Amino acid sequence: MSGDDGSDDDWFESALDDEDAEPTETPSEGDSDGTASADAGPFETGNDEDSSPFDGGDDSPFEDGTEDSPFDGEGADADDGAGGDGGLFDDDFATAFQSAGSGDGDGDGDGFDEEFESDIPRVDIGIEGLDQMIQGGIPERHLIVTIGSAGTGKTTFGLQFLQHGLENGENAVFLTLEQSHDAILDTASDRDWGFEEYEEAGQLAVVDLDPVEMANSLDNIRGELPDLIERFDADRLVLDSVSLLEMMYDDQSRRRTEVFDFTRSLKQAGVTTMLVSEASESNPFASRHGIIEYLTDAVFILQYVRSDTGETRLAVEIQKIRNANHSRETKPYEITNDGISVYQQANIF
Repeated sequence: MSGDDGSDDDWFESALDDEDAEPTETPSEGDSDGTASADAGPFETGNDEDSSPFDGGDDSPFEDGTEDSPFDGEGADADDGAGGDGGLFDDDFATAFQSAGSGDGDGDGDGFDEEFESDIPRVDIGIEGLDQMIQGGIPERHLIVTIGSAGTGKTTFGLQFLQHGLENGENAVFLTLEQSHDAILDTASDRDWGFEEYEEAGQLAVVDLDPVEMANSLDNIRGELPDLIERFDADRLVLDSVSLLEMMYDDQSRRRTEVFDFTRSLKQAGVTTMLVSEASESNPFASRHGIIEYLTDAVFILQYVRSDTGETRLAVEIQKIRNANHSRETKPYEITNDGISVYQQANIF
């Protein structure tokens, strides 16, 4: 979908084809990485041919003070959007925002390390039993990764993390490279989590991205995603999954560099972020490419554990949390209609 002049770089283009918004003259330019035009940043505007959600038109979710804008002063920045042509994030993020409306080592046998003193604000994951395994919660703005093989509930884990924040009045963003926007809402609806209502209230944006186009335009995305997160006033973000992004690079050295730069941009965004990753086929305690766990502040491992008799159960282990005390034990969990529940007091078998 990438063109030399940048006119075809907008990989969210189709979402707002029917919009009648008028373009503005805001000249900010995006960075060029050889796959996207140098004047086509992810959030730029001014394209005369295709309306942009940042163009300040009647239907723009970023128009200052409009009833339909989630950026009209209700906890998010209502200033002008970024300028330019052919924004890569424009249409899908705009659609999401329009949908959002206006509005153990201490020897005591408990499996915990020694108490860690820290003044960093904490947040709960929102999973019963697991939060009790973390003394005081995850430090705010940490970068988290959840690693697991197919069927271990990684997506549910991420959605439940967002649900807990939404219930407590936080704003949240879910970026999916694997499922559609509607599929994510259906999954949440099956558990009565009310994501549609949170979208209408302006608390939630669910955005489905094309992993190939995201990789092609990663330089622009890295540069402007923190600004979007700040303007949406997001407290929690989930990316499902980072493995698809890693797979876009055949060269191991480039893969490491791109993923490192991407995680750094997320930290700069100042949002508590959970990345979802496939486990390695040969090692359930490592990610598929063995990179992301070294770049994140906290690592949760979801795995199948089989007994000698052939019985199989799901189990969770906290591999690390920087600046936080946590249990080192492996505990069983179940995925029910209410989400994931960890049985902190139980043994696996």
